[in-house]
Amino acid sequence: MQSVTLTRFLIEQQRQANAIPPQLRLLIETVARTCKTISHSVSKGALGEVLGSLGSENVQGEVQKKLDVIANELLLDANEWGGHLAAMASEEMETIHRIPNRYPKGEYLLLFDPIDGSSNIDVDLSVGTIFSVLKAPEECSGREVTEQDFLQPGTQQVAAGYAIYGPQTLLVLTIGTGVYEFTLDREIGSWRMTDGPMEMPQGNAEFAINMARRRQWSPGIARYIEERIQGTEGPLGKDYNMRWTASMVADVHRILKRGGIFLYPADHRYADKARLRLMYEANPMSFLVEQAGGAASNGYQRIMEVKATGLHQRVGVVLGDKAEVETVVAYGREG
Repeated sequence: MQSVTLTRFLIEQQRQANAIPPQLRLLIETVARTCKTISHSVSKGALGEVLGSLGSENVQGEVQKKLDVIANELLLDANEWGGHLAAMASEEMETIHRIPNRYPKGEYLLLFDPIDGSSNIDVDLSVGTIFSVLKAPEECSGREVTEQDFLQPGTQQVAAGYAIYGPQTLLVLTIGTGVYEFTLDREIGSWRMTDGPMEMPQGNAEFAINMARRRQWSPGIARYIEERIQGTEGPLGKDYNMRWTASMVADVHRILKRGGIFLYPADHRYADKARLRLMYEANPMSFLVEQAGGAASNGYQRIMEVKATGLHQRVGVVLGDKAEVETVVAYGREG
């Protein structure tokens, strides 16, 4: 039997489950279509002159890769004119991007990280695109959208997902009714469902963390990792595997499929110093992980309940297997 396409899945969710309004369905399809174009650019690599850096920095103070800028422009251009959005925000831009007056304004807000893991581009490792959709406050219909309108908790997300550009191009999506995986069939240009609803396996002895940041860890994080490194000789009595690709999309996708835990904790030495962005990375990934049966915390509280104070706010991230996340949080409380 032929697999279900993304379009058919969304229409069935709209008709049968009444889980998604038409405007949101069209928005997701537009984002998915743009991810196909980004995938094509990624696959061409040096042949498409998309490798290397521009020499400029983004708002985060990070050197921009060519593909960062290309993917950012593709997402802006594709989503401006459809009438689904009130505004957009990107990790690559300092402030929000309002829909130009020449186009109709919709009721949703789109946030995205155009290329996650861009340090992997030049060495041909997996990268991805992460996106999150919020409902614009009702009062936005009578005024211009502001940054404040985006600062909603992750619990208010109506959709989230990511595309991963690896050996296959995959789209992983939630609209609050579970997590579904679609694979890009390059021959016909269609997204076809290949997994879902996804349930994260529990009990897998595997963790993903950047060991080079060990000096920044809190005592609780250090204890958690040390116990697992000790393997069968340690207090847990079993061996753990460690994986790290420097691409959140790739690491989280592996955990969704195989189980385990992903950690990128905040710097314990300096208040509010962390690596990952709440709005563009932590919230959408937390929505997906929770929908697949996992948990997501900043080490102290549920990520999707963290108060948003700025578009580029950073936050510690611990997500994956519920029991493992609960252990990390418990160790943190013990100090």
